[in-house]
Amino acid sequence: MTRVLTGARLFDGDRLLDGYGVVVDGERITAVLPTKDAPAQAQVVRLPEGALLAPGFLDVQANGAGGVLFNDTPTPEAALAVAAALRRTGTTGLLPTFITDEQTRMRQACEAALEAMARPASGVLGIHLEGPFISGERPGVHDPRFIRAPDARDLEYLTALPKRLASKAGRLLMTVAPEGVEDGLLRRLASAGVILSAGHTAATYERTSEALAAGVRGFTHLFNAMPPVLNRQPGPILAALDNDEAWCSIIADGFHVHPAALRLLLKVKPRGKVILITDAMPPVGVEATSFTLYGRTILRDGGRLVTENGTLAGADIDMAASVRNCIRLLGLSLEESLRMASLYPASYLGLDGQLGRLAPGYRADLTLLGPELTVLATWVSGQEQWY
Repeated sequence: MTRVLTGARLFDGDRLLDGYGVVVDGERITAVLPTKDAPAQAQVVRLPEGALLAPGFLDVQANGAGGVLFNDTPTPEAALAVAAALRRTGTTGLLPTFITDEQTRMRQACEAALEAMARPASGVLGIHLEGPFISGERPGVHDPRFIRAPDARDLEYLTALPKRLASKAGRLLMTVAPEGVEDGLLRRLASAGVILSAGHTAATYERTSEALAAGVRGFTHLFNAMPPVLNRQPGPILAALDNDEAWCSIIADGFHVHPAALRLLLKVKPRGKVILITDAMPPVGVEATSFTLYGRTILRDGGRLVTENGTLAGADIDMAASVRNCIRLLGLSLEESLRMASLYPASYLGLDGQLGRLAPGYRADLTLLGPELTVLATWVSGQEQWY
């Protein structure tokens, strides 16, 4: 059935539009046009006055939500449960994120993501493997017992996985520490289609720059789990700022990184190279006060998630709140804040030909926001859900 969504202001990925409607036929957008030109045979869906219809948010780093942690239960059902919980906060597509763990469980998580992607309107876009090829010096809350270098079995499996995911329009993102993976292996993974991101690293500026030349494309939660910038040891942070092609993901909760540092990042990087992530954990979307990670209790404390000794353990934020913080804390425009949650992550994943815009041929993944930028409804592959 052809529907035209009208009555709300539109953000098409480039500009704000008044008096326009989005024509949806099945899973796809077929037109964005003045409301008066809507097809006569289309079912008209009147959206609330004062609302804003935008491309659905994309989150490339979501560890859990709705009381579910993907590492605890690396199953299709867990991936779908995380996606369903975050959909209520405007995220219509995500990479369930599996952090450093045993090799067999890592493979189980990858197979689970593949199966979840096959479900209609799942919202699962692949998988993010955050580790295990990271630095023991900068583990954050990752369990050091499982940090290791890649072996032949890893490479055989991981170089075959991107093609399997791509058959379902999915992607494999991997966070690695450049000092722990030599250039030849980085090139091999990148040439197979793995999107490589530097993170949980103590690499020097020079080593990070070499890794960028060898195929690393981005940085995971820049500033976090990395050494601070020193005048004679600029490290991975300045390597990220100094490279115009590198993407940088950020957690905009006001706790992980001081807003001034994020404002500086946005001034330095070319437009479109900074994306929002949530690094969400199980408490997001529920009233839980704690959860367990690697057998350790993680406490919910005033907007932060911390171990008993105060180490940050993921984030207690959703994508809609991140967009609001971009405006409130970073002084960004509404349009740019929305792009950082939709168009730019789609570009990072190489999915910007089908996600991140309201345009003909794009998938009908949409988020409807109220005047305070709270989520009213979402569409995933054209399937509608109101909140």
